Amino acid sequence: MAIKIFIDQGHNPTNPNAGAEGNGLREQDLTYEIGIRLAQLLSENGNYEVLVSRPTPETQLGTTNAQSLRARVDAANNWGADYFISLHANASAISSASGSEGYVYSLGGAAQQFAEDILYGLSNTTGLPNRGVFARPTLYVLRKTAMPATLIELGFITNPGDAALMSENPQLFAQGLYNGINRYFGLA
Repeated sequence: MAIKIFIDQGHNPTNPNAGAEGNGLREQDLTYEIGIRLAQLLSENGNYEVLVSRPTPETQLGTTNAQSLRARVDAANNWGADYFISLHANASAISSASGSEGYVYSLGGAAQQFAEDILYGLSNTTGLPNRGVFARPTLYVLRKTAMPATLIELGFITNPGDAALMSENPQLFAQGLYNGINRYFGLA
């Protein structure tokens, strides 16, 4: 039976819940493109079934921030996803901040290992630093999902190098995520 992976491309095209901006780029555009490419890679592998939160770049979820987050979680829970990945681009006032990191509801469970393997795949493929996995029990998409869930910060939109790499080579990030997911399931 196929492993059901829900890919949430973080943020909406416009507010409410639009993402960070940096280096002339918008987080919601980067996460959309990388998420669609990841979904394609997973779909081509017979081991996975995939659903995305934003099937088109114009898909707008909810009319408030809370509704937007709830729509993503409800879609994953109602579909019966086995795993949930929310894709984001990080932002920092320190423009040299670089790399990928993961958040999970709590450390020590399946979600932590899932996030660690995904970060390993990302770092190995993109060359960006692996900043590690952290517990963030306050994040709605980690708190309300009924399956192991991780929020992955792909890179820093505020770092010129990270931002250019995400923008110019989204396939590299999709491949890194895909490699990490396969590693987790022992399919690498």
